[in-house]
Amino acid sequence: MDVKIESSWREVLRDEFEKEYFAGAVNHIRSEIAAGTIVYPRGPQIFNAFNLTPFDKVKVVILGQDPYHGPGQAHGLSFSVPEGVAIPPSLQNIYKELKTDLGIPVPVSGNLEKWASQGVFLLNAVLTVRAGDPASHSKIGWTTFTDAVISKLSANRNGLVFMLWGNFARGKRELIDSSRHLVLEAAHPSPLARGAFFGCRHFSAANEYLKSKGITPVDWRL
Repeated sequence: MDVKIESSWREVLRDEFEKEYFAGAVNHIRSEIAAGTIVYPRGPQIFNAFNLTPFDKVKVVILGQDPYHGPGQAHGLSFSVPEGVAIPPSLQNIYKELKTDLGIPVPVSGNLEKWASQGVFLLNAVLTVRAGDPASHSKIGWTTFTDAVISKLSANRNGLVFMLWGNFARGKRELIDSSRHLVLEAAHPSPLARGAFFGCRHFSAANEYLKSKGITPVDWRL
């Protein structure tokens, strides 16, 4: 597993890549793959969110917890799946909220790369998972890394929108300077939340905030 990451992120995270915990995470994944374990997403896609959304282009952060663990689903972007893959239930609910909030027709694709290219940083707190085994890499060091990512965005950028959905994501609020950024919190879009996510109107709120800062809003249509 080679760490190939966009140049601005490589510079910002240089110190993290040199820390023992990060080497431990990489070695853990390498050893699993060498033993024949299937790990998602595939190596080149692990840092897809970083590669599609450079550090200085980030406008909105949508924090997920763990990659999808089914075949063909995870491609390095939180909540997103590649073209042609069935849209997962949480993303279906995100689309329903988008329609209610902004009148956007429900997309037929679950691929959110168009958001990423506009500055929506689709970060999972844990960047890899064993096939069929949710949260299996939650203790190997990824959360230390992604906590550093969130902290660096908070400290070195201004006027970002952080969308924290569900208790896990909301637990990251302490990493974010809310005097410099907009922090939006809601229930998780999972059906397990029994619809508590609906009505949060985070997408319109994000765009209003960005416009108030003189930043081009996100076109949420896919």
